[in-house]
Amino acid sequence: MGSILKERIKQTKEFESTAQEAMLNLFVAAARVRREMEKVCQKHDLQFSHYNVLRILRGVHPDGHPRCEIIERMIDPSPDVTRLMDKLDDRDLVSRSRSEEDRRMTIHTITRKGLNLLERMHPDVQDVQGWFNERVADRDLRNLSRICEGIYGEGIYGEGDHA
Repeated sequence: MGSILKERIKQTKEFESTAQEAMLNLFVAAARVRREMEKVCQKHDLQFSHYNVLRILRGVHPDGHPRCEIIERMIDPSPDVTRLMDKLDDRDLVSRSRSEEDRRMTIHTITRKGLNLLERMHPDVQDVQGWFNERVADRDLRNLSRICEGIYGEGIYGEGDHA
């Protein structure tokens, strides 16, 4: 194990531990998958974070979410979601309205234009999923999901805990 990773990161020394090797493999693999999705997003004049927000809002359409709820659901929360939402609003991909219960709260919803964009992107997203599926054996896909959930979920360590 590790020869492909060592070659990829141009490392000649042995890894400190199998945990270090596994973490580095995870970083490299995640970056590769992310780059493939970012190519799709760029093709459609979006950033990955924009796609993520549109995907979240499509999931609750025709309802919406306040900004804080969007942040909690993001794969990789953006430090400036307000500016991100401004960009999506400027492109008429999302709309904003005041909450009926709390007039101080803004609710973001995906627009018809946003839904159409996601529909146009769908074949390209499926291509990335197919590319991923070709690289991971079917029997390993569920194990990979289980392992990842063990890393970021509430397993042995709570979020933020590391010892």
